[in-house]
Formats: sequence, C-alpha cells, structure tokens
Amino acid sequence: MSLIKFQNISKHYHMGDQVVRALDGVDISIEANDYVAFVGTSGSGKSTMMNILGCLDHPTTGEYHLNGNNVEVMSANELAEIRNREIGFIFQSFNLLPRADALSNVMQPLIYRGIHLKERKVLAMDALSRVNLEDRVDHLPSQLSGGQRQRVAIARALVTKPSILLADEPTGNLDSKTTIEIMKLFNELHSEGHTVIVVTHEAEIAKHCHRLVEMKDGKIFNDSMQQKVGAS
Repeated sequence: MSLIKFQNISKHYHMGDQVVRALDGVDISIEANDYVAFVGTSGSGKSTMMNILGCLDHPTTGEYHLNGNNVEVMSANELAEIRNREIGFIFQSFNLLPRADALSNVMQPLIYRGIHLKERKVLAMDALSRVNLEDRVDHLPSQLSGGQRQRVAIARALVTKPSILLADEPTGNLDSKTTIEIMKLFNELHSEGHTVIVVTHEAEIAKHCHRLVEMKDGKIFNDSMQQKVGAS
C-alpha cells in the first residue's frame, strides 16, 4: 500500500467567467521513505499540490488516500488531527512564534496531543539536538540566523514523528552556504527512513532528491528517478 495515492485529482478555481485548472487530473503514488521533489515554475500547480498533500485544501474532484485513509471523507477535526499526526510542515518563512523561544516553538505541536509539559520538553530537546541546536533552546527567533530558524522549524516538524516531512521552498530565504547545510540535513533525515517531499522551483535543490516530479499547467509531465547529489 502506498503512503500517498492521488487518483484523478483536480483543483479548479473560478475567476469571473474563467475556470483556472490549478491541478488537472493528477495521478501519483508516493511510497514510504521516498525522497521527492515537485518542481515547476509559478502557476505550474506545485503549490496547490502541496496544499492538498498537506490536507490544507480539498481537491475539486478525485480521491486522496493517505496511509490507507480516504482524506476526502474526513471532517475538519479529523483533518486537523491527521495534519498533526502524519505531516511535519517546513515552510520558506519558518512560521515560528516570534515571542517564543526555540524550545517552546518546537513543543507547540505536542500541546494539541495533550502531552504533559515535562514530556513535551524532553521530546522537543531531542528534536533540537537532532538538528544541532541544543545550545540555542532559550533563544527567540529574532536572536537566531536564518539557517538556525529553519533548523528550529525542522525540529518542530520532527517532534511529532510524522509519516511525511513536507517542505515548501525550504531554502528560499537562505544563503547558498546555509542552503547546502539544510539540504544535507534533509539527506540525513531521508537516510534515517523519513519520507521527504520538497516543493521547489530551484533545480539545484531538486537535484538532492531521488525522485523528480516536474509539473506544468496543473499536470505532471515527467516523473523520474535521478542520481542522488551529495550536499556536503
């Protein structure tokens, strides 16, 4: 059974008298421990793909099965739960709480699981150690570099032990040196068994992934395996 399965997924928007086909009949399966890059220019459909993959939006037509569960029949509460349990989000803009330190930011997803504070701290410290930030736990986002903020965001994504790490332009706000460090971390996470999905318009980022899915006009026009590129 595939971890993710799209069957004839479409997403249409009405703009005046016109219908915009952001996704147009997409079929794709993603297996556990895949390392996938969705690439394409603006308007290709990759952002809509990410929103549906992350259960942040509904398709107009088609079926989405995640870990064998039909996402389309779930209630809003069930979708929130599956996002918290199954998907670790990593965004270009980090999306950290500005007045909370690194430890508190990483603990945030655990609050919704009803986990006791003491255990939340242990789990968050483990996640921060995984991204080599154990010495920055009491720093606010404003006291961290861009690369460190993205590492906090990755730790926050890891802390719930999700099935999928879903990264949207994860290096878009980072310099080239920090980009290499973050992609090296993604490579390591994949080698440890995580399923990693990266949405990007940058070919250099996509080269790190094992599978390349190229999109245009809401459709997949290429889906191929590629040689891994080292990030060191």
